[in-house]
Amino acid sequence: MKDLQLGVVEARFADIIWQNEPLSSAELAKLSEEQLNWKKTTTYTVLKRLCDKGIFQNLKGTVTSVISKSEFYSLKSERFVDETFKGSLPAFLAAFCSRKSLTSEEISALRELVEQYGEE
Repeated sequence: MKDLQLGVVEARFADIIWQNEPLSSAELAKLSEEQLNWKKTTTYTVLKRLCDKGIFQNLKGTVTSVISKSEFYSLKSERFVDETFKGSLPAFLAAFCSRKSLTSEEISALRELVEQYGEE
């Protein structure tokens, strides 16, 4: 995956695809016109850019994702922790918690995640 960055408008466009896939490029252009007020040429330009990034594909006029929305944001989060905190999730959590207190519900949810995904 070359580039995991999506601008605000690209993210809205990507959500249209993720919510409606598979869809024809003509359907995508129509949805983009309705929801983003885009012309067909803008839709195809942005679609090509996101296909070049490896997020979507347009095969014979049918647009589908190469990676799911969940997978995209997981990879993006992982890359952020790797680049910013040298891969240390505890360092990320410490930085996050230094400005925002966790609620008891959040702490419980984090404990459950650790149990669920921890090494056996």
